[in-house]
Amino acid sequence: MKLGLFLNTQFPVGDDLAARLPELAEQVRTARQSGFASLWFPDHYLIGPVQMPQPIPLLAWLLREAEGMTVGCNIRILPLLNPVMVAEESATLDLLSGGRYVLGVGLGYRETEFTAFGVPIKERAPRFAESIGLIRRLFSEERVTYRGRFYTVEEASLSARPATPGGPPIYIAGMAEPAVRRAARIGDAWLIVNTITLKTAAAQMQAYREELAAAGRTPREWPLTRECYIGTSHATAFEECRAALHYKYSAYASWGVGRQANDEQAFGMPFEQFVRDRFLIGDKASVKEEIARYRETLGVDHFIMRVQWPGLPQERALHTIRALGEIFA
Repeated sequence: MKLGLFLNTQFPVGDDLAARLPELAEQVRTARQSGFASLWFPDHYLIGPVQMPQPIPLLAWLLREAEGMTVGCNIRILPLLNPVMVAEESATLDLLSGGRYVLGVGLGYRETEFTAFGVPIKERAPRFAESIGLIRRLFSEERVTYRGRFYTVEEASLSARPATPGGPPIYIAGMAEPAVRRAARIGDAWLIVNTITLKTAAAQMQAYREELAAAGRTPREWPLTRECYIGTSHATAFEECRAALHYKYSAYASWGVGRQANDEQAFGMPFEQFVRDRFLIGDKASVKEEIARYRETLGVDHFIMRVQWPGLPQERALHTIRALGEIFA
């Protein structure tokens, strides 16, 4: 099994963002020293008053701290972006990381972002599929001519070739079954997102495996993203992280996350009920048991853990990182 850190890059209004950056570097160093294999960055636009630095420059800034780790975005909102730009920056990051970059992508869901970028949200699925195909060609071909519905390239090639032959792998996030099946057909792995329960993930995993079999494909790995907090005791762990998690998921609700996928994401339930079978919270022993349960149920082999949310003190995040390193040692 592999262990990854999903870096929290969102901070509450009024927080000193510049003061948080050295803390992020310390988290990455601690994760690398604790045996974490990967580092991941989220992506959003126009989420103020919540503060959030953009993932690509932040990732590049932290590459030295993450030396030897796989790095990637979880996820880039691909339909908002020009695939030529995404291919160029991905090839450069693959080069800078020594071939350890993963391009994690998803459809996106916030109307505000699509409106600001001038992209009709109803076009997100066809733009997404067309972008994946064009990016793969730009990664692997010396010169590309492409004329699609949304994008055109005339006899051109990337400015920098990726270190990885054929380009970095493309992991696809998805919550609804059509997105999960799409990940099986065109992605190198399916990124299971934080907000779905174990029960829903198990049902979607069945659909994913069916689609893989039909396409005759095998994913590079089986990653799972979860919120995780390891407290000083099982009895106090939930209360220690409750306020920060609630802040984070209240923001998600205000962005309209609950209007996609299914009613499970509506966040209209008591918070204790929402957390159950969705997050890994407890002492080290109970979290270790939950990790084993998720692995047995889903067959995943790469746990990507977010261990901090807006307002959670640095020392608590570092405690969880170290404790997870001991669990996976």
